[in-house]
Amino acid sequence: MRDVLFLAWRYLAHNRVKTVVLVGSIMLIVYLPVALRVLVTQSATELTSRAEATPLLVGAKGSPLELALSSLYFSADTPELTTHAEASRIAATNYATSIPLYVRFKARSQPIVGTTLDYFDFRSLRFAEGRNMTMLGECVLGSRAAEILEAGVGGSVVSSPESVFDIAGVYPLKMHVVGVLEPTFTADDEAVFVDLKTAWIVQGLVHGHQDMAAPEAAPGVLAREGDTIIANASVVQYTEITPDNIDSFHFHGSLDDYPISAVIAVPHDQKSGTILMGRYEAPDEPMQILKPTTVIDELLGTIFTVQNFVVAGMLLVGFAALATASLVFILSLRLRQREIETMARIGGSRLRVAGVLVTEVAVVIGMSIVLAGILTLLTARFAPAVVRVLLLQ
Repeated sequence: MRDVLFLAWRYLAHNRVKTVVLVGSIMLIVYLPVALRVLVTQSATELTSRAEATPLLVGAKGSPLELALSSLYFSADTPELTTHAEASRIAATNYATSIPLYVRFKARSQPIVGTTLDYFDFRSLRFAEGRNMTMLGECVLGSRAAEILEAGVGGSVVSSPESVFDIAGVYPLKMHVVGVLEPTFTADDEAVFVDLKTAWIVQGLVHGHQDMAAPEAAPGVLAREGDTIIANASVVQYTEITPDNIDSFHFHGSLDDYPISAVIAVPHDQKSGTILMGRYEAPDEPMQILKPTTVIDELLGTIFTVQNFVVAGMLLVGFAALATASLVFILSLRLRQREIETMARIGGSRLRVAGVLVTEVAVVIGMSIVLAGILTLLTARFAPAVVRVLLLQ
């Protein structure tokens, strides 16, 4: 048996190019469907874990998937907006804790998430350094956002305009970084967290002006009529909030009229959650309430359907490749006819010669399976990191 293995190995080593091509082809045929399955399964795990940790989402009627992806992963387009009154409405029921979200703007490529301090407790977020935001204009960075924006405690980040041509004239807001979160390997790592009021300032709904009664503001005054001061267009809208100018920032109207994109509702118990969902079942209800797990399960159903088609296509290509490999082996036997006759003349029995040829095929297939197995183990090992990167793009 040793002589059979030796002859088979020497032949494969001598024809190394053919051997490498055959091993590589068969390895890919085995590896690709398995790797795809591993990645899809890991994607499903990552998607469902965050959805399962979020009991209910409330938002304006529209695309449930858009609402879920925007609220859970901060990655989809901004859903139909509602108002802060919806968060107050949920809190007033005493059935659930209300956590408003306003996910619309970005600091370069990173999403700015306007929310309340309850969100940090809800997601069990911990600080690697610094503290939570306590005043307007402060922000907290996720671990990945801090790396990408190259900012830390004591630094600052600037909001990006929604479009290049911002005809509304809303200036970018320079936000002071007061904390950086520990890695959670979720969408929270990518976010720039701010208070809801700060998010409204980014939009330009809240603004501050110069103190027109101060002597240095005299060039901007058109007229004075008693206590009334009329200013011209040179009045500066602040783009940075400091202790010196924070008092000049003011809100017009009720805060309940200000926009948010969604509300995370955390019921106190299962009964409270059922009652709360029932309150949104009226036909004329302008809001929708949904379980993120239901939405994500529907998305995963589509993903798995697509995966099945892709795997079927891979199998067809694999069969074609195997047929080609078989043809290579058959043609190789014809080309090696004189070599086979020589082995027979020097005393090799038919069984021995056949053993050499079969061993060559077995070694090629065995090497392919071993390499495919190693690649599969590596894929399974690094799949969580790869999937997180892909999901957070």
